[in-house]
Amino acid sequence: MFLKAIKTALTAAVLTLFVFAAWIIRELYRPFIPPGPEIVRIEKGKGVEAIARDLQKEKILRLRRPFVWSYQLFFSRETLKAGEYQFVPPLRPKKILLDLAQGKIYLHLLTIPEGLTGREISGLLREQDFLAENSFHEAFLDKSHISSWDVEARDLEGYLFPDTYHFPRNTTADTIVETMVGEFKKTFGDDWKRRAQEIRMTVRDIVILASLIEKETAVPEERKLVSAVFHNRLRIGMKLDCDPTIIYALKQDGTYRGRLLKKDLDYPSRYNTYLHAGLPPGPICNPGKVSLEAALFPSRDNYLYFVSRNDGSHHFSATFLEHQRAVEKYRPAKN
Repeated sequence: MFLKAIKTALTAAVLTLFVFAAWIIRELYRPFIPPGPEIVRIEKGKGVEAIARDLQKEKILRLRRPFVWSYQLFFSRETLKAGEYQFVPPLRPKKILLDLAQGKIYLHLLTIPEGLTGREISGLLREQDFLAENSFHEAFLDKSHISSWDVEARDLEGYLFPDTYHFPRNTTADTIVETMVGEFKKTFGDDWKRRAQEIRMTVRDIVILASLIEKETAVPEERKLVSAVFHNRLRIGMKLDCDPTIIYALKQDGTYRGRLLKKDLDYPSRYNTYLHAGLPPGPICNPGKVSLEAALFPSRDNYLYFVSRNDGSHHFSATFLEHQRAVEKYRPAKN
């Protein structure tokens, strides 16, 4: 009788354990479509019990206990990572546990367009709530990121590569800057460095020239033509007469009013390429890949001039007489 009782008790215990395990497994894989938010923030320092309560409160978990017990059984050696998580329905507790244990935090999309200055990038980051006011400025001035490439750099203007990035919320300015400079370095590879040497220019020269090309035309097909104009002018010692360099100087001094006036052509700045021959003292924006490539590989045309057609494109000329005719043709329409 005693042995029979023990056997019955053991059978009941095994059956109970089996049912319990089957229930947990069912709940781990049971899909759940929540009415709550897709993105949930897990606060730093919280344990599994507190996290489970938060997830249940946010309607991410149907039941709290299977989640906690599953963690204790299968994930107890793992720390559930803090951060923002995007939970896409249908949700399964097993997938939620895996994401939290592996730290698959949600990455926010950040697109940096070509041609922005460091100051404009800072404003964009603030607008999109990536960084607090002025937190970007100190990182922007840290030229150690680029010192081995450009010993003359005073800041990171020109080296913050425009691209689409993915960062977690509360990423530091240093991390953002380091990532963008790193992308520039990957893009400007050894082949491009050799090409710069072939045309007797430094990496800094190419970045400065590319920044001028970036601001002069938004038409990708024209950038090698604009590059040819600037290369040809530099070769014969002719001033570049690049309007965006003056606009950059005015913006840096806080005196730009949204329109370049004739009197601004005499603005006293080293960036004024109407007054000073050669390249300006630094980049005037952060150029993209197409403009960098154009600076390295200009077209083989003998153009020295270009004028806007007032539709975003430009007319290119090799002689001053041809240029005058183009100006007469297109400027009246502009006026």
